[in-house]
Amino acid sequence: MSKTGKNGTLLPSVKARKIMSSTSTQSVVERASAELSKRINGLGLRTSINSTKSSVIERVTNVFCGSSFSSSSSSMQNIDKSSKTHPSREAKASESSVNYLTSTSWKQCLNQNRLTWDQLMLDEKFLSKFFLYFSPSERCVLPRVCTRWRDILYRTPRYWTGLTPVVQCRELRTASSADKTRLYTSFLRRGFHGLCLVGATDEDASDIANTFPMASKHIHSLSIQGSSISDKGLEILLDHLQALYELEITGCNEITEAGLWACLKPRIVSLTLSDCINIADEAVGAVAQLLPALYKFSLQAYHVTDTALGYFSSKQSNTLNVLRLQSCWEVTNHGVVNFVHALPNLTVLSLSGCSKITDDGIELIAENLQNLRSLDLSWCSRITDAALDYIACDLNQLEELILDRCVQISDTGIGYLSTMLSLQVLCLRWCTQIGDFGLQHLCGMRNLQILSLAGCSLLTSNGLSNLIQLWQLRELELTNCPSASRELFCYLRQHLPQCLVIE
Repeated sequence: MSKTGKNGTLLPSVKARKIMSSTSTQSVVERASAELSKRINGLGLRTSINSTKSSVIERVTNVFCGSSFSSSSSSMQNIDKSSKTHPSREAKASESSVNYLTSTSWKQCLNQNRLTWDQLMLDEKFLSKFFLYFSPSERCVLPRVCTRWRDILYRTPRYWTGLTPVVQCRELRTASSADKTRLYTSFLRRGFHGLCLVGATDEDASDIANTFPMASKHIHSLSIQGSSISDKGLEILLDHLQALYELEITGCNEITEAGLWACLKPRIVSLTLSDCINIADEAVGAVAQLLPALYKFSLQAYHVTDTALGYFSSKQSNTLNVLRLQSCWEVTNHGVVNFVHALPNLTVLSLSGCSKITDDGIELIAENLQNLRSLDLSWCSRITDAALDYIACDLNQLEELILDRCVQISDTGIGYLSTMLSLQVLCLRWCTQIGDFGLQHLCGMRNLQILSLAGCSLLTSNGLSNLIQLWQLRELELTNCPSASRELFCYLRQHLPQCLVIE
């Protein structure tokens, strides 16, 4: 069975909690009813009273009632109207509507459809609709209710979209072969095509190859995190996973550059190498030489130098679109020269934490990579307003710009950016020289949808209040802004009702 982890991932455990076949129907129904009431009540209380669209509570009740819900819906509308003129009654109104539906409508609908609770909680037609009201991560606990729920959930892959099973290899070692087989079979039943291994060793790699033979055709994405797996184990996995095209290796200090030269397969189109102590320039050489179809490459390595970026050639010029170089402290403007000419079709570029890059390097990027849609220069402390001038002049298709912790940027630079009509996402976290005058420039950027000004200490309440001119904003972050008061947040939410204002 499974547990929920961070970011909505699925944490499988071989010590599955099973409901024995001898469990009475009454016990199953009690659990299901409790789960149902808890979920429906929670959804109902989070629903906006003033929403003109059908609320979650109404839609879920329609699963029970169908069109017969109209009479009870009109009763709810009466409650809503009274709460509009008395805001203090909103919580009570919501709670009373939930209680009304629970105590009256559902029972009426059950009687009309001649279904008992026992039958309803096991009815596949109802459950197939009911499960849709839960997020994928929330559905992870539902198979524990009973085998009926588990079977319906497991044979419907759409319920698990967006989740990746995470195997804690240390726990898995104590399981029997039969338990492991059942676990891997459940992955296939739910339509998983990705796998994350945590704490893996070479022995675990061999065991997966032996006990999970179907992975050869069904696993397309593999993530290995915090593991002591060596070059030998990596080779076993990549030889076994013949359909693999996406690979992530994070915190694996036993993997070497020689291992990458031996293991990497031409079919890989997405590769992430992060926080692996033995990864340096030669690893980039292996990537450039062995992966001609590479589309996305993310690298976080402290020892990579300008030499590594010289390995890119015409092999990747037509395929590589996403390049992320994060915390590559030794990369300078010379490294930028090495890759901008070899990779002219980049659409996403991150140089986050490449602190030796200066305005001259940004000028090279602006002149040669004019197809860029996203550019991340966060923590590039040598970037000044001149770099923003280059960006505004040449990167006319840029939609996302991240400048967090670029402490030399001022209002002048923001003035340059205000001419970029295509920009939709702008992050200026902890750019401490930006003031109200810069905000005036921002107010003219009418296509901006996401704006972060967290930690910008010079901004005042008067300046921030002018942001209501950005009516198209969908997200505004103002954390750690000293002048952002409670009254300001209320004012912004009132005038930007479609915007998520983050305090």
